[in-house]
Amino acid sequence: MSQSELSTLFFLQMAVIIATCRVVGWAVQRWLGQPQVVGEMIAGVVLGPSLLGALAPDLSAMLFPAESKKLLYVGAQLGVGLYMFLVGLTFDREEFRASAGKAAAVSLGGMLAPFAAAAALVPWLMQHEGLFSAGVGAGQASLFLGAAIAITAFPMLARIIHERGLAGTRLGTLSLSAGAMGDAGAWLVVALVLASVGGSSTVAVKALGGGIGFAALMVLVAPRLLASLGRRAETKGMDDSLLALVLGLFLLCAFAMDGAGMHAVFGGFLLGTAMPRGALADGLRARLEPFATTFLLPMFFTFSGLNTRLQVLGELGLVWVTLAILATAVLAKGGACYVAARWAGESHRDALGIGALMNARGLMELIIINIGLQAGIIGKGLFAMLVLMAIVTTLMAAPLFALTRKQD
Repeated sequence: MSQSELSTLFFLQMAVIIATCRVVGWAVQRWLGQPQVVGEMIAGVVLGPSLLGALAPDLSAMLFPAESKKLLYVGAQLGVGLYMFLVGLTFDREEFRASAGKAAAVSLGGMLAPFAAAAALVPWLMQHEGLFSAGVGAGQASLFLGAAIAITAFPMLARIIHERGLAGTRLGTLSLSAGAMGDAGAWLVVALVLASVGGSSTVAVKALGGGIGFAALMVLVAPRLLASLGRRAETKGMDDSLLALVLGLFLLCAFAMDGAGMHAVFGGFLLGTAMPRGALADGLRARLEPFATTFLLPMFFTFSGLNTRLQVLGELGLVWVTLAILATAVLAKGGACYVAARWAGESHRDALGIGALMNARGLMELIIINIGLQAGIIGKGLFAMLVLMAIVTTLMAAPLFALTRKQD
């Protein structure tokens, strides 16, 4: 395709992508009581080979030819990186410290059980050809699958807590802090796996050293360096020059993490956590969030959907494998968080609520498994299974949590 043809097609693609995401999002809000983002996850699968490609292959090939996927990939990385930056801006450091003890117990339980379950499941999964890429060892496969099971849909968790009026309560604070701790641990493991499959010890050392060094810089040094931006926003407001400066920092952080062999999302998220709160964070969310979530992020869902072919599960006789992964994910994450919360002194009712919330995977799962697919850790069959697991566990979260609120 020529540049002009690609440009023309891109406009049509984005019109279709945004319209589909809004329509499906409206439908799941109206009839299932789910957040818009859940509908957008499903819309990505609808536009891929699982539905549109199966029902109208010629239309699918016209809308999403192979040449255009590179452009969608770049837009998807920008969207998800910027989204993770916005998630980092909402990360409450004080809240995190306030409930660290119980949250650590819940997050630890919600990590140990998934990694143990993954270690038990991987030898069986590796007997099915193509689920993991050639050259990926059992240890690497166990760590990656464990991280995929252990991850929590932190942004969705925060949204449910806010909608239920639990923000600032003991249950809300505990759930958010546990989710943040667990996700931090899962991302660390993903970073280790990415470093280990880099192809050589030099690549692994570069990725791991770069990741740890960048994280230390963002946690220990960046908050003080960035404090002046917060003071400027408080006195002069969120002007275009300040926005351009922050966007430039975001792009450099994303570049640094990609260049180190990690992933742009690490750079975006860590920069977000280091940003001053108050007028700067509020102004950035007001300026960036509508465009990032409405225009850029749907590209990520669609790119994920174009790599998801659910038919392969039936063709390869993997339906039972899919059900086994789903059951393992629910029991190992939701069940373990319930047990850990009870052990930490929470009531049966509140522990069930924590388990229901922590079991959702959402967008965070899609980010991790897309990284795994691009890095050559998992194959498209396992990718499709984990997409399905992400959607199902995310759909379960709000209704199950609502049921726990009706408990005596």
